[in-house]
Amino acid sequence: MQDFFLSFFESLGNLPREIIVLFMSMVPVVELRGAIPVGATLGLSTFSTFVYAVIGNCLPVPFIILLARPLVNYLKKTRVLGWFARWMEKKTEKNRDKIMKRSAFGLFLFVAIPLPGTGAWTGALCAALLDMRFRFALPSIIGGVLAAGCIMTVGTEFVKWIIQIF
Repeated sequence: MQDFFLSFFESLGNLPREIIVLFMSMVPVVELRGAIPVGATLGLSTFSTFVYAVIGNCLPVPFIILLARPLVNYLKKTRVLGWFARWMEKKTEKNRDKIMKRSAFGLFLFVAIPLPGTGAWTGALCAALLDMRFRFALPSIIGGVLAAGCIMTVGTEFVKWIIQIF
C-alpha cells in the first residue's frame, strides 16, 4: 500500500519529499505508521521525517473530532450508508466501558500503539462517537501520535541499521 501512495504522490510532479511524507501521514490507515518508513526510504533525515509525519497525522484530528458525530447522525438517516453508521455506533458502544474507564489515558494508549486499526483517525472517531470532551480527546490523541511516531522512528532506524549490517 505504501508503494501505491508513493507512486501516486511522485506522479503528481516534483513534490518535495517532506510534502509526500506530510500527505501520506494524513491518509487514514497509512497514517504515520506508513509515512515514517517511506520518509526513511526517500532519504529524509530522521528528525524531518518524524516532524512531518506527526504534523500530517495530527492535522485532520480536530476536524474528525468535531465533525464525525454530526456526519454519523446524518448517515444513519440515509438508505445507502445507514447500516454502516449504525454498525460504527454499535461497535463503539460495545467498547464504551473499556475506553471510558481509562478515558483520556486509554485513548492515548490506543493511539500510541502502532498496530493496524489503531491510530489518530480511529482514536478521533472513537472520541467523537463516545462524546469525549474535545479538550481531553485532542491532547490524548496528539500525545498518542507522538508516542507512535517515536516507536515507528526507532523501529525504522533499527531496521535500517540491520540492513546496513548485511
